[in-house]
Amino acid sequence: MENDSNHIHRAKLVIAPAKSAISTILSNLIIQSCHRALQQSTIFTLALSGGSLPTFLQELPDAFSNANIDPQWDKWHVLLADERCVPSSHEDSNLGAIRTHFTNGVGIPPSQIYGIDETLLGSSEDVAASYQENVVKYLLDKKKSTDDDGKIDCALLGFGPDGHTCSLFPNHKLLSEQTRFVASIDDSPKPPPSRITLTLPFLNKCCRQIIFCGAGESKRPIIQAVFTDVEKANNNAVKYDDSVLGAKVALVALCHPAPYPCGMVHGCGDDDSLIWLVDEDACS
Repeated sequence: MENDSNHIHRAKLVIAPAKSAISTILSNLIIQSCHRALQQSTIFTLALSGGSLPTFLQELPDAFSNANIDPQWDKWHVLLADERCVPSSHEDSNLGAIRTHFTNGVGIPPSQIYGIDETLLGSSEDVAASYQENVVKYLLDKKKSTDDDGKIDCALLGFGPDGHTCSLFPNHKLLSEQTRFVASIDDSPKPPPSRITLTLPFLNKCCRQIIFCGAGESKRPIIQAVFTDVEKANNNAVKYDDSVLGAKVALVALCHPAPYPCGMVHGCGDDDSLIWLVDEDACS
């Protein structure tokens, strides 16, 4: 597991009244992140997981329009939080899901949507090394050249009912990784077995903001295990904002030591660096 100090890390737990409200709240959070980034820099960098997560982004273009904000899609750079070692045309490809549910419908230049080097698919280790050097380090250097922060602006992540996030699985040796920002895995407990993933050092040191999204009763045990006294936090939560009737927010502390990989992701430490967006079913 990650070797962290006894410092108490906190997150904003945003509770949507229903799964259907998550997209609206998430869109507003991303608009804020994008606006903040483009005030300080000439680019907005967003790391995305695949699976069902990109479906939450389908309302984003309309949300920008309704807010009368120009998204400036030409300044967006999208990288993968993890990827299966398959061609982008394969049904298991995270990039494929991101394209289908999000980027194909907006004006982000294709050259600024960063997939894996498919010529290297014979070796997941080579795929990971290439992605670290040619995508992750490239974007970090690009950020450093345009602002003082030098971090990826936002990472949007999911979490499974087993507590995994990205392709970081419970009790796996990758949880002890200390130096690499991108690592390979060939024994994933979920198919397909070969993948690449952003690591804990990257997520906790190189991301300005991390947003977890999840919904449904299957996520409830993870929420209850990752945070201290979720029931009390839920009862004491206050109104989030006026955009979604019934949405609430509470400040919660992460359990230490973290019981699951998703709980090991704590971000950089300021008030908005870690947000968990879930529905009522995941918290009740």
